[in-house]
Amino acid sequence: MTEMLTMQQALARLAEYWAGHGCLTVQPMNTEVGAGTLNPATFLRILGPEPWRVAYVEPSVRPDDSRYGDNPNRVQCHTQFQVILKPEPTNPQELYLGSLAALGIDVAAHDVRFVEDNWANPGMGAWGLGWEVWLDGLEITQFTYFQQAGGLNLDPPSVEITYGVERIIMALQGVTHFKEIRYAEGVTYGEVFGQAEYEMSRYYLDDADVDTNRALLEAYAAEAQRLIDAELPVPAQTYVLKCSHAFNVLDARGAVSTAERAAEFARMRRLAGEVARLWVARRAALSHPLGIATPPAPARPAAQSPVPADDAARTLVFEVGTEEMPPAEARAATAQLRREVADRLGATRLAHGAVTVQATPRRLVAVVAEVGAREPDHTRTVKGPKVAAAYRDGLPTPAVQGFARSQGVEVADLAEIEIGGVVHLAVRREEAGRPAAEVLAEVLGGAVAALRSAKNMRWSDPELSFTRPIRWLLALWGADVVPVAVSGLAAGRTTRVHRTAAAPVVEVAVADGYAGTVAAAGIVVDPQERADAIRAGAAALAAQVGGVVDLAGEAGLIAQVTYLVEQPTPLLGAFDPGYLELPEAVLTTVMRKHQRYLPVRGADGRLLPHFVAVANGAVDVDQVRAGNEAVLRARYEDAAFFYRADRRTPLDELRGRLARLTFTDKLGSMADRAARIGGLAATLADAIALGGAERATLDRAAALVKVDFGAQMVMELTSLAGVMAADYLRHAGEPAAVADAVSEAEQPRAAGDAVPASLPGAVLSLADRLDLVVGLAATIGLPTGSSDPFAVRRAALGLLAVHRSQPAFAALSLREALAAAAARQPVPVPAEVLAATAEFLTARFAQLLGEEGQPVDRVRAVLPHADRPVRTDRVLAQLAAAVESDQFRALAEAIQRCRRIVPDDVAAGYDAAALVEPAERTLHETLSAVRAELPAHPELDEFAKVAGRLVAPVRAFFDEVFVMAEEPALRAARLGLLAAVRDLGAGVLDWPHLRL
Repeated sequence: MTEMLTMQQALARLAEYWAGHGCLTVQPMNTEVGAGTLNPATFLRILGPEPWRVAYVEPSVRPDDSRYGDNPNRVQCHTQFQVILKPEPTNPQELYLGSLAALGIDVAAHDVRFVEDNWANPGMGAWGLGWEVWLDGLEITQFTYFQQAGGLNLDPPSVEITYGVERIIMALQGVTHFKEIRYAEGVTYGEVFGQAEYEMSRYYLDDADVDTNRALLEAYAAEAQRLIDAELPVPAQTYVLKCSHAFNVLDARGAVSTAERAAEFARMRRLAGEVARLWVARRAALSHPLGIATPPAPARPAAQSPVPADDAARTLVFEVGTEEMPPAEARAATAQLRREVADRLGATRLAHGAVTVQATPRRLVAVVAEVGAREPDHTRTVKGPKVAAAYRDGLPTPAVQGFARSQGVEVADLAEIEIGGVVHLAVRREEAGRPAAEVLAEVLGGAVAALRSAKNMRWSDPELSFTRPIRWLLALWGADVVPVAVSGLAAGRTTRVHRTAAAPVVEVAVADGYAGTVAAAGIVVDPQERADAIRAGAAALAAQVGGVVDLAGEAGLIAQVTYLVEQPTPLLGAFDPGYLELPEAVLTTVMRKHQRYLPVRGADGRLLPHFVAVANGAVDVDQVRAGNEAVLRARYEDAAFFYRADRRTPLDELRGRLARLTFTDKLGSMADRAARIGGLAATLADAIALGGAERATLDRAAALVKVDFGAQMVMELTSLAGVMAADYLRHAGEPAAVADAVSEAEQPRAAGDAVPASLPGAVLSLADRLDLVVGLAATIGLPTGSSDPFAVRRAALGLLAVHRSQPAFAALSLREALAAAAARQPVPVPAEVLAATAEFLTARFAQLLGEEGQPVDRVRAVLPHADRPVRTDRVLAQLAAAVESDQFRALAEAIQRCRRIVPDDVAAGYDAAALVEPAERTLHETLSAVRAELPAHPELDEFAKVAGRLVAPVRAFFDEVFVMAEEPALRAARLGLLAAVRDLGAGVLDWPHLRL
């Protein structure tokens, strides 16, 4: 950073910069808005086909962020600088980096990163994809490609760039509190706005009259609808914004119930949609005064190189250049491009070697070895009618004539071929092999057009759709450019390296030289190499301060960071040791989730006041370190602010806040959900006869479950739910067992996570997940495909894990527990939904057991016990031991033999007096003795021991007795006897699935 701008100067610089790039300068909205996006200069102008470029300052009012001016990083009215580019240019990121340079930021020295952000505003029916832009770890801008607004698809899409001005200026000026910002020469931000910040915070949090604001909300909504009916979209939008602000004031005052929240969101979404449709219609009626944006022309492929004189195979390199892909999408696209290229090449006759694909955040790179110079020539045969039916009276039939005509040949030119011993008429065509350039252009073009992601977006290209915009293609076969053209893109021999490089676009001479060319520019294409560099760098840096990084424990974070950088540059940072007084989970959550930092620990496992950040590319390490340390300091200061405030708040007040938090519109508030969980936990406790001190612990914990959801820390860092409950409850004087049980109610948080250690905690956890699964099954349905927005699958797996972890749950039926949860829902839960939910749990359990390595046949055999997972595990363990026993295998074969011979509709009952043969009498007597000895619900090993006595009588029966006797009564008795043997173990195993 080369100069110290005041905030006033920075705003002027941004306005000047974007005006120089064709943006109009307009004024802020003249009523409160929560973001620059809601200003009509954005919300209305991104609709329809007219081009639009605008830049403006927008004071953005968010009552919930009121902190009386005490929080150094959070204000109720912050300043945004809003830019809209419609249609999006092909270089918006480069333009944005130019704007940072205009502010005096040396983007080559600093770590400027585009980090995934999927933006949505359900109240306005709007969404888009893009990034948070980080400057040395500090989020300074939201960068979004709008896809929809007012419920309407946007064509052409716009790009929105929203600068968080206070954050940028604090970083530029090196101050730690917003009040210290130099707003103009000799004047601070606090001096200008401090009084307003305090007084508006007082108003929003303490003094706003609820009845007045309710009346305003209704009046604004009615006026918005009246203006819509009058076909005046601009004033209507103004009143929609007034509605939104009145609602936000009521919300900050804690005056919005769950039902009201859902109803208001629905009303605002409806009004916004009507305004949007009306605006589009009005602009069309006015014949689009600003014109209509012209889509880019299709690209022209590069000229095809002459066919080589030799037939030597060459390497193919194909690079798909993108704007920063989300890490998960980059990994998925790697597999997808590999599959597309391999399958499409495999469908040609072009010889080729192995296909490898690697990815960075900005590129997918496919390399194919030994690609031939051309396809071999080929004789293609098209089969026609059978010769035996081809002629009638010596003349070709109409079918033969039609076949010849369809192939463009005369009947006389048809050949005869034999297929499977039958002679057919056929057409043979000699097809010359195509040159590699022609084949590869088709293959690679199809592969690019087929790329898709979990959530796709559109940009200026009229035909492509992917996770983020595709901006360039490189395709080289040896030294020749492959003439690939896809929509608006044509492949060449240039690639893009770091945007801050002296030469951000470099030329690749030959395919085999691609790796060396990009490596020389600092691009590490191989994700394994990037991950290794991160691990090695982190370990070495931690060792400098006598610490270590838990590389195995941080494997997931390292995998994510690997796809956030193209050239990893690990650096060591530090923070004030005083922050170590905060709970460790707070510190590590901020590091990992918010900043993607690796925590550093001492030999004893305790946190040290250090972290490892990973920058992208060659940066000024000292500047980037200082920036990241400042960001973490601000984060920790926020956390400390929340922590102190939460600990000062009485438990009753924390619980009272739950009524203001929506679970879902149909299932009520978090207070409603907590009450259901507590009541269901009592029912489950009765079912397992929980008593004594554990029951007392559960009853108190049930009254406090979810209490920390009302805490500021958990609202800010939701993954700390439960963790903070334990801390706050202990601080409030609750018994440790109660605090632990409330905390454990949130476990497990993910697959493989720890399950509750205490039985009261396990009961609460089970109740929590039962309530979630049943409630969502009844209101939104069980998840299908990959869509699972409420993480029902994760809840189901957690439910199963908790049940399996506690022997006390052995007799607890999940079907009965689901029914108990259903009885407490605020919506009807039909019997068929409960049945489907039980089947869903069984299916997840079966899948889980398979993933744990259990043989499929054994899993299917024990599924009759899936209603009680603890018992299922016990039976599986017994079965694993039993199958090693010859005696058990003989018993299973005896039961299976009876099952094979007896029709399914034959009941297990017979007239013993009808049995006359010694072998059948012996089997009857042995069966009667076994039945008498077996308990009602035997364990598998107990069943095998007692029922094993049937093996010899069953064998003797089949050796000596003819089952299908002619006499009906005797035949029925024998079949009934065998059916009784067949069904003896029906409740123990599903025997037909067992394979021994």
